[in-house]
Amino acid sequence: MARLRIGSRGSQLALWQARHISDLLCAQGHTVEIEIIKTTGDKLIDVALAKVGTKGVFTKEIEEALGEKRVDLAVHSLKDLPTELGSDFEIAAVTTREDARDVFCAVNFASIEALPQGAIVGTSSLRRQAQLKALRPDLRTHAIRGNVDTRLCKLESGDYDGIILAAAGLNRLGKTQLIRHVIPIEVMTPAAGQGALGIEIRKGDDATRGLLVFLDDAAARATTTCERALLNKLGGGCQVPIGAFAEIIVGRIRLHAVVARPDGTKVLRETREGDDPLRLGEEVGEALRRRGGDAILEEVYGGGLALPQQP
Repeated sequence: MARLRIGSRGSQLALWQARHISDLLCAQGHTVEIEIIKTTGDKLIDVALAKVGTKGVFTKEIEEALGEKRVDLAVHSLKDLPTELGSDFEIAAVTTREDARDVFCAVNFASIEALPQGAIVGTSSLRRQAQLKALRPDLRTHAIRGNVDTRLCKLESGDYDGIILAAAGLNRLGKTQLIRHVIPIEVMTPAAGQGALGIEIRKGDDATRGLLVFLDDAAARATTTCERALLNKLGGGCQVPIGAFAEIIVGRIRLHAVVARPDGTKVLRETREGDDPLRLGEEVGEALRRRGGDAILEEVYGGGLALPQQP
């Protein structure tokens, strides 16, 4: 049996994820330690993610620890992991996926539609902001950062009329009491890889890879590969207004994708089916680029479009 060291962020959700993988490995007879690593994204808690302007904002320092052999594997929310890994790393496993959808949380309102004119909704995601504004242009979006508990506390204290979060994180932490509405994929397409965990190792570490094979879920691997291929084709990271969700239906992959202006005035959606996850993701990404996705993303990267305001 092996002694393994897991690298993880220190947030409540990240530690839940690391402990979940640790428990599964311990059940196989291995000894596991968790090393908490503070990332750039954890340090810049007062800045909207879209303003950080760097890929790997939640993964860079963990990869450095992996490369220096201070840890043997890293557990990431797959949506935080850049689509192009460094040449020294690989994804050894993609775990069985949780609910990939976004949810609307509120104290006093049953749905997004029930919010009053001009209500304040918390989100630091341009992807969520864009699709929310397309649905309700009158709403005001304010940035909200911090761990799940912090965000829920801000909601309960009245700083926001509602907030948008990932269903997966709330489900994993058992903090579902303020979920008022699970938002359909067609209304708010999730981030690529949302709901899945990616287990990263050093490339060529055959021994560790072999120990992790049992964690790799074929369906999650195929669908997230498709979503990440689309994201890569569009040149985007986890802080840009791009959504992608793939599902397997009767043996075929169906991909839903979106590129949108952060103010919601232009939303491009594309849905296609295919058999090859990589090819499908690239084809849909190219289709969105041709339809105007390139122009939208150039505006975002150039800073010409509004980011979520700080409250």
